[in-house]
Amino acid sequence: MNLIALEHIYKQLGERVLLEDVSLTINRGDRIGLIGINGSGKTTLLRMIAGLEHADAGQIVRWSGVRIHYLPQEPVLDETARVLDVLFQSESPRMQLVREYEQVVSLFQQQPADPELQARFARVDAEMQRLDGWTAEANAKAILSRLGISQVDAVIGSLSGGMRKRVALARTLLGLEDDTVEPDANLLILDEPTNHVDADTIDWLEQYLLNLRAALFMVTHDRYFLNRIVNRIIELDRRQLIGYPGNYARYLELSAERHERLVKAEEDRRRALKRELEWLHRSPMARGTKQKARKQRVAELEQIRYDSQEDRVAIRLASRRLGKKVLQVRGLSKSYGDLVVLNNLDFVLAPGDRVGIIGPNGAGKSTFLDLLAGVQQPSSGAITWGETVQIGYYDQRNVELNDAERVLDFIKGEAELIRIRERQRPRWLQDEDDMRLLDAAQALEWFLFPRPQQQARIGSLSGGERRRLYLLRTLIHRPNVLLLDEPTNDLDIQTLTVLEEFLDHFQGCLIVASHDRYFLDRTVDLLYSFEPGGIVRGPYPGPYETYRQLREAEAAAADAVAQPASAKHELRRPVARSAATRRLSWKEQRELESLEARVAELEMQRAALLAEMNAAGSDYVRLARLTEALRAAEAEIDVASERWLALAELQEA
Repeated sequence: MNLIALEHIYKQLGERVLLEDVSLTINRGDRIGLIGINGSGKTTLLRMIAGLEHADAGQIVRWSGVRIHYLPQEPVLDETARVLDVLFQSESPRMQLVREYEQVVSLFQQQPADPELQARFARVDAEMQRLDGWTAEANAKAILSRLGISQVDAVIGSLSGGMRKRVALARTLLGLEDDTVEPDANLLILDEPTNHVDADTIDWLEQYLLNLRAALFMVTHDRYFLNRIVNRIIELDRRQLIGYPGNYARYLELSAERHERLVKAEEDRRRALKRELEWLHRSPMARGTKQKARKQRVAELEQIRYDSQEDRVAIRLASRRLGKKVLQVRGLSKSYGDLVVLNNLDFVLAPGDRVGIIGPNGAGKSTFLDLLAGVQQPSSGAITWGETVQIGYYDQRNVELNDAERVLDFIKGEAELIRIRERQRPRWLQDEDDMRLLDAAQALEWFLFPRPQQQARIGSLSGGERRRLYLLRTLIHRPNVLLLDEPTNDLDIQTLTVLEEFLDHFQGCLIVASHDRYFLDRTVDLLYSFEPGGIVRGPYPGPYETYRQLREAEAAAADAVAQPASAKHELRRPVARSAATRRLSWKEQRELESLEARVAELEMQRAALLAEMNAAGSDYVRLARLTEALRAAEAEIDVASERWLALAELQEA
């Protein structure tokens, strides 16, 4: 059944045409991922579907009974409201009822003898019983907890941008909890829901959306998220929508096939155009009628639009030589009053190291990068950079972007001419013949800023376009050490893909803080886990799934070390034995005693293996050997522990 239908939509923003004769149908059960370059109109399309913007031409049909729940990329929340109050602003009747109930209770406590308040309280109390409103507040707190927000009485104005996004996401999801609406009649629209959200929360959100009966239409740069959630990809390209069935992996296959067909069609078009032009040049003027038809044919061929994929982001900037000494951090600590963010951290970066930093928001990832870049000063400890190091810091703030400045002037102010590498060659073969200079306008064209847009003010750019411009500004200074703080936020998938290709050929060092598992898997070799309280664990070998398994093994090892002692304490309580209870044989008693020692020995062996893996760095041969030994030790621990528990239970029976 259809939920929303767009019919021949045309939309123009200023002088830029975003959508041209676009049609789209969203059906029940659809899980659609919308992709496209920044500034192409994705957010505008979402707002039109949500009913917040109107089309310049065409119509949008919403079937009766359809309820739309929209999470904007930058939610606007009441700065003075409490977190729980914001949730009560949900469209859910139950949440609105809970809000009214709290208001009535507050007034009733002040004026208990007021007959009007008594009557109102009785009515609201009956509605709470009928709609099961008592559980609404508990559900709100549960979703907030899973999204990492525990202070429901906090004022919105005191929250970080990431926390505000989570509150808005919780409010949107709670709107779907309303059981008075048919679930299949809901449409959930999400604009970059994974921005500013850590990996554990993204895992939970994936599971939540997979179990959701509502239709889904979303924009996200998280390719693992797209791959798991969606069953249909819509690409916004050159003012048109191109649909692909399946998830992101299937989209890559079908998109490649489509572009191959388009390239062949373009070659055929050019050959036909060449033949027609040659005929026109040779043809006698006497055949006026045929010549007119030929000219019309040429005009038609010239007007055909095609996708040659030539206007893609290209990053081939030259880099600087990097010496043997890069970075040494000793005893680094950072505190804000009583809040400890980093505590006595030692860290070494060697030539060629590519490090990923992961962890929840507020664990100190951005602070660490700020300290390395000199933006902040440590409370104690030392940071020593090598003499040849040229740092490029791509942070989350974009503080150096002046809204009143023109795009071209901003880049010219950084570098009028930009050194680029003409072709990729081994480092020892590179020379000046491999280099050439590029002016600022050409570099902007590489980053999908056409000449007319280069004259626009920075303030007119979309959030993603601003991030793309800031990325160019970071790279044109030819750094040999890149510090990237959440680089995937607000960047489109196309730009991310080419940035990953650039980092594949980047010969310097890389430290990137990100929640994007796909980006980390593509770009880094080692992972450090930052945890609240200034705790830093690592390094762990990539990819992210390997890190996750190792952390689970560490947690299991810690539990197992504590378990035998507590289990023995619990099982050896004095109990009354019946005459019929079987006692352990002398052989079983000896086996039980030997198993206690063996389990303890194996736990120590597993802990030693984990420590060796953490110290192995990028020695992948050694890591593979240690991983295999760890698996064998864990398997033996499982067998020995099960046997020990069985004998211990029999002994205490």
